[in-house]
Amino acid sequence: MATVENKQVVLKRYMEGVPKETDMEMKVGKIELKAPKGSGGILVKNLYLSCDPYMRGRMRDFHGSYIPPFVLSQTIEGFGVAVVLDSDNPDYKPGEFISGLTGWEEYTLIRRTFQLRKIQPDDAIPLSYHLGLLGMPGFTAYAGFYEVCSPNQGEYVFVSAASGAVGQLVGQLAKLHGCYVVGSAGSSQKVDLLKNKLGFDEAFNYKEEADLDAALKRYFPQGIDIYFDNVGGAMLDAALLNMRVHGRIAVCGMVSESSLSHPNGIHNLFCLISKRIRMQGLLQSDYVQKFPQFLEHVTEKYKQGKIVYIEDMTEGLETAPAAFVGLFSGKNIGKQVVCLARE
Repeated sequence: MATVENKQVVLKRYMEGVPKETDMEMKVGKIELKAPKGSGGILVKNLYLSCDPYMRGRMRDFHGSYIPPFVLSQTIEGFGVAVVLDSDNPDYKPGEFISGLTGWEEYTLIRRTFQLRKIQPDDAIPLSYHLGLLGMPGFTAYAGFYEVCSPNQGEYVFVSAASGAVGQLVGQLAKLHGCYVVGSAGSSQKVDLLKNKLGFDEAFNYKEEADLDAALKRYFPQGIDIYFDNVGGAMLDAALLNMRVHGRIAVCGMVSESSLSHPNGIHNLFCLISKRIRMQGLLQSDYVQKFPQFLEHVTEKYKQGKIVYIEDMTEGLETAPAAFVGLFSGKNIGKQVVCLARE
């Protein structure tokens, strides 16, 4: 098998605060396009890479999380869609498509094949959707809404970062469930998408609101039953003041926190007592037994035209650092994906 150049994105330094492009750098390595005998691994060509906010936690020198940090000067790892070029594993054959953790590089030797999922190509569903709608963010939305939020028809639902990879699906699932749904986002373009493409009942630009508590009272005069929180910070504080008795809060992300090492405090936690609110953190990996059910449900709704999905795709591995950093200033519109190759 041939040995070829392999462009890679590596972690240059551990970071504090918001990620910067200079925390990462491009390198060119060499790789043999063969899965070594006895490795049980597969050699893949990466087609699409996913930019996800959780990756920021792996760019810190912090070992107390649910997933270890990246290794300095080593290739960054994230969810991707790839095609198998060579296999030393009887479960995988050349030409098959997979999704799962792979390297931010053109070619990857994957040895931990147990965490991969085979993709059955479907002309109706773009391959890249297996990183968003039918991937980790989509499943996070599904598990968070149905398992953590325990929704009832007619309830009032608020979603922050509502045009993002997770939020856009939460809102649509809530509408299909018969809920009233309001989303917040960071631009008028995103607000327009929420109301006119994604089917939210209402949406607002949080950057134009001097008082978030007043904004939520305007959109939810009767209060909020379910808050799907993707941002933390001031928005979570304001939502706490507006929750109804026995409300539920799914804590999915903290993208508003400029520093995970020195986070800002939350002031209105007493509302948890006075309103008997259930507030629960969320990792989709806790609900993996529900994944087949999720895949069937969301695929069906998408093919029926009852769910739409918005992607923000950049072209070329060299665009990956900027695409990732852009997540934390809201540059992306929809699920951020990097295309390395289409086949």
